[in-house]
Formats: sequence, structure tokens, C-alpha cells
Amino acid sequence: MTALSDTRFAVVDTETTGLSTDDDVVLQLGVVVVRHDGKVEHEFVTYLRRRTWGFGHVGAFHVHGITRRQLRRGMKPTEALEMLNVMIGDCIFVAHNAKFDLGFLRADSARLGVPLKVNGPLCTLLLSRKLDPQRTMSHKLRDVAARYGKSTDRPHDALADAQLTAAVLPNLLAAHNITTREDLAAHFGV
Repeated sequence: MTALSDTRFAVVDTETTGLSTDDDVVLQLGVVVVRHDGKVEHEFVTYLRRRTWGFGHVGAFHVHGITRRQLRRGMKPTEALEMLNVMIGDCIFVAHNAKFDLGFLRADSARLGVPLKVNGPLCTLLLSRKLDPQRTMSHKLRDVAARYGKSTDRPHDALADAQLTAAVLPNLLAAHNITTREDLAAHFGV
């Protein structure tokens, strides 16, 4: 048995221009590398600087509040994906609604020719839903976090949401009695 204490998790969140992986792109990337107990080892956040944006606002501005000025200070998307690969290399990839975040990262990866090296994913949204099979509660990140006494004052900021997800991860693992890597593999395929 491999103790969970020997496992590192890369908790990732993205902010995007919209909801379509075909037409929309990642604007901001946040990563928090943590241990199973929530101890933070490293944090990283960047805006992704694109060459062109086309007409209009930068996607769902009313949701994320990201401006073109902020994006101009960001990293090139290829550099951000390369940095992400370094950070997640020996970690389990975690996100709240991992299908969404990983879908966008994979789409950008394919468009830019930077292959992603993902171990996982582990989805905290699915972890939360599995504890509530009748779906009597909300499983939005802020609501899951509130159940464990956690909150953020910067919702829809990639780093803040990654930090919040990292803060609830130990609670969700404990609620599922996950204490070893084998438990994780048996219950969640990771």
C-alpha cells in the first residue's frame, strides 16, 4: 500500500472566454500543488497573452472580469502550457469540474502543439456528488467549500478557485475514507 502522504496533487483552475472548447480559449490559469492534507507546496497563476482577440469583449467578462490590459501582461499560451506540464508532472491532476478545465487545456494544447502530460484527473465536483447521490445539495465550488467552512473573496479568479478547491480536497478525501493511492485507484480510477 502506498500512503496518501506520499502523493502530491496539482489543483488546477482555468478562466475561459466561454464554454465551447472549439471556439473559446483559456484566459487565466491557476495551479496549486498540495499534499493530501492540504499543505501547499507551490502556487502559480498567469494570464494567457493571445495574439488576437477579435471584436468585442474578452469572452464572459461579466463572469471573470478579466480585461485585455491584464491579458497583455500574461505569458504566451505555449509557455503557460509548458509551465503547467512542469508543475503537474509527478502530481495527480485535480479540478472542480475537471472535465471542463481539462477539456479547455487539452483543446489549447492541441491547437498550440504542446502535449499535456496529465496523471488523473481527479474531480472534486464528482467527489462531492458521490457523497450526495440524491443530489439534495448544491455542488458548486463555493457551496461545497462553505460546507467545510472555506470561502474566497475572489470567485472566478483561477488562482483563488484553485486555492479553494485545494482547501476542500482533504475534506473530500477524508469523507470517502481515501487513505492510500490504492483507495484512490479503486474508487476513482486515479
